[in-house]
Amino acid sequence: MLHWLLTNGLLQLALAYLATAGFGVLLNIPRRALNLSGWVGAAGWFTYELLYYLLPASIDVKLAVGNLIAAVVIGVASGMAAHYKQMPMIIFNIPSLVPLVPGGQSYRVVRNLVTGHPNVAYQYLGQVVIIAGVIAIGFLIAEFFNRLAWQLIR
Repeated sequence: MLHWLLTNGLLQLALAYLATAGFGVLLNIPRRALNLSGWVGAAGWFTYELLYYLLPASIDVKLAVGNLIAAVVIGVASGMAAHYKQMPMIIFNIPSLVPLVPGGQSYRVVRNLVTGHPNVAYQYLGQVVIIAGVIAIGFLIAEFFNRLAWQLIR
């Protein structure tokens, strides 16, 4: 575990930060939000990778639980970042979501449908639907936590 954390984990954290901040540049979010947006995305991706590495379950369960918890982390961290920077949450949510988007699985669905392997394509389509669904549910849970926190603070 420690070896993974010091090698692959730190590399994944840095690359997720760069991907999120780079996508923030493409989306033209304000400059003062880029750094924090990168860290929110890196935290979400690191959470996903850590859970994927640690959970002793099937691949579909790892994908679902990892993306769910990572989406909750991104949602809660985006709420805190938005409050800290006095900006809308969506400025932090959208770029931070990029590392979690199931683009690879979506590509495999189309490739396998075109090459005549519908059974494999349906398996990847199931993963895409699961990932998209748990990300949406994760944001819903994060919004509940954010509202609960603000009610307790007030």
